[in-house]
Amino acid sequence: MPHRSWTSRNSGIHPPKLHDNLLGMIGNTPLVRLSGVTRDLPAEVEVWAKLEFMNPGGSVKDRPARQIILDAIAQGLLGQGQRLIDATSGNTGIAYAMLGAALDIPVTLVMPGNTSEQRKRVVTAFGAEIIASSEMEGSDGAITLVREILEADTEGNYYYADQYSNPSNPLAHTLTTAPEIWKQTDARVTHFVACTGTSGTIMGTGRGLKGFSKEIQIIGAQPADAFHGLEGLKHMPSSIVPQIYDESLLDEIRWIETEAGWDMAEQLAVDEGIAAGNSGGANVVAALQVASTLEKGVVVTVICDHADRYMD
Repeated sequence: MPHRSWTSRNSGIHPPKLHDNLLGMIGNTPLVRLSGVTRDLPAEVEVWAKLEFMNPGGSVKDRPARQIILDAIAQGLLGQGQRLIDATSGNTGIAYAMLGAALDIPVTLVMPGNTSEQRKRVVTAFGAEIIASSEMEGSDGAITLVREILEADTEGNYYYADQYSNPSNPLAHTLTTAPEIWKQTDARVTHFVACTGTSGTIMGTGRGLKGFSKEIQIIGAQPADAFHGLEGLKHMPSSIVPQIYDESLLDEIRWIETEAGWDMAEQLAVDEGIAAGNSGGANVVAALQVASTLEKGVVVTVICDHADRYMD
């Protein structure tokens, strides 16, 4: 097979940035054009992936975790001895734990019992406490258990970050992800595609991009079935719908099979050299579905995290 062509236009050496603390390292992630999995598309259709595993906590969830914590501190809800608590399937928990360690904020995470061992070990390495919820109830079971813990907390020891309802979650993407994509594509982006978990990425980035141009199409994607194997994603018709989710913002919804997401994650590693988690694989499946309907366009999606978090 012939080698794919490439350019050194963006391959120069740049001096590394200096940061006063870890918080400044979140965001400004690379945008990479996919050339292997897109080989059958028309020449004027581009598909780009934002590599969110380049964040210091290893996932897209660093962005909302930072915004949630900073906003809570500014409002006096956190940083005065309160313990942050939230339900998480892993990536947001890692981000909370990392930032909690950096900012001296205690963190308690309610995680489904079947959360991967790698994620649990990373969280505890940062000093966070884990409370296990039912592995059969997924993220909804973790949310329910958090609410029970809060009901029993009569002394106000906890700050409930509530990533599924907290407007700071999508705000993080409106303020950072959207303008990064707009700038990185030289204002050429025509479609943004992402699967829904908390829905913060698609909601916040969608609003931000629509603020730059109403013509940009925002396409949400979801697992095709209630009982799926795409970790961190929600099948909205059968789930507790996050309060931050507003389906009216979406121009279209795509339904993704579990096998397709996992297969694409493997294909990205072989064809692109990108080791993506299965949610990133699902995002690319949806992006390619959209791209296949176009004659010309610039489709952008997100690689949420790295494959190494799924290798138990």
